[in-house]
Parts: sequence; structure tokens; C-alpha cells
Amino acid sequence: MTTKPSSNAVFTKETFDFLRDLVQNNHRDWFHANRARYDDAKSELCSVVERVLAGMSPFEPLANTAVKDCIFRINRDIRFSKDKAPYKSNLAFAIGPGGRHSGRIDYYVQIQPGNQSFLGAGMWQPTPTNLAKFRQEVDYNVDELKNIIEADEFKAYFPEVQGETLKVMPKGYPADHPEIELLRRKELFFAHRYTDKEVLKPNFADEVVRGCRIIKPYCDFLNYLFFDEKEEPVML
Repeated sequence: MTTKPSSNAVFTKETFDFLRDLVQNNHRDWFHANRARYDDAKSELCSVVERVLAGMSPFEPLANTAVKDCIFRINRDIRFSKDKAPYKSNLAFAIGPGGRHSGRIDYYVQIQPGNQSFLGAGMWQPTPTNLAKFRQEVDYNVDELKNIIEADEFKAYFPEVQGETLKVMPKGYPADHPEIELLRRKELFFAHRYTDKEVLKPNFADEVVRGCRIIKPYCDFLNYLFFDEKEEPVML
């Protein structure tokens, strides 16, 4: 990182107040009249992201990853949605090489009042090819994955498991397979929720870094499996 992280990287009550008010006034006229409040909230978000990037740099290759590339726009894409509210009710960012569009498994943080803020990472809406790779790895060599997600520290910090699960076994696997629960997963995403009080603490950015460090082995496992593992040559 080329810039020194802000020493004032904190969220304030005013940011939560803005997000709560936005839920009740989700239209462009109100937003533009309260643009200064949004700018203040975004400034706090940028400072926190800057500190998270700096904290992760010793264990995650994030060179040339800019704060602005990690932050999601507050505007919603309403083109194909029945809900025409133009703005999201949260602030969010994703940490990956180059930012939120890294194309790899990254770390996602959402800030939302009502104790709905969270850090999450994992397999979410995988391509059919990547899902097949995941299931093959579970079938052939599940120990590495289970050693990660069943570790005491991991389970304590990420107790919430999200994602779709098949009601039946996927094709090609026996119904009595010993890893039936993992094989039925279409998504395997882990989350840690933060209370509003925790988000407003001065050390919140450092706490996010701690969570990212804990879930990094799972992200590394998926990134290697999906993107980095070389196919074995076929011997003729």
C-alpha cells in the first residue's frame, strides 16, 4: 500500500442514522437533499477499508488494490427488479486482488444497522464447472477442507453457514456417501455477524482483519481448486 492508513478509521452513529433514514426515504429527492450525509458515511467507509487493506497486507497479496476499487456503489440495479427503490440500505466492500471485481473468492463486508453487519466469504453461486470441482474434491480428498472448516477457531468465528443445498444427492454420487452433507451443497458461504456496538468500536477494522485471517485458508482452498490447480496431463 502506498498510503498510510487513517488513524481515524471508524464508523460513527451518524452513518447508522443515515442508513436507517434511507430505508424510510428511499427515493432520489431525499437522497440528493441528504447527499452530504452520504458523503460523510462513504468517507468513513473508505477510511475503514484503507485500514483493512493495510492490516491484511502481511498475509494477503493486495498490491495495487485501491480503496475505491473495493467499495460497492450504493445505487441499486433496478432494471430487472420489481423493487424500484434506487438505493441499497447498506454500505459494502469486497477485498480481493484489484478490488471487488477480482474474479476470485474474496472477503465481503456489509455494514447495516440492526445488528445485520457481517463479514463473509466462500463458495457463492459457483459456475457448474467449479461446483463439479468442489464435489470431486470432497469425494476424493475431503480431509483438507474439513480440517479448515471444522477447526475450533473457524467454527467459533464463523458459525453461520449460508447457501443452497440440494434435497437429493447430485448425480454420480451414491446416496450413502459418507460426505453426503458437503456433496449436497450448491453453495458454502460462511459469515460472522457484528452487532452495531461492535461496528462502532475504534478497533472494528482490526476485527475485520482478524476475521479475514481466520477464513483465509478456506478462501485459499477454493481459489486453488477453482483457478490455480493445473489439470493433470492425459497420458496416451
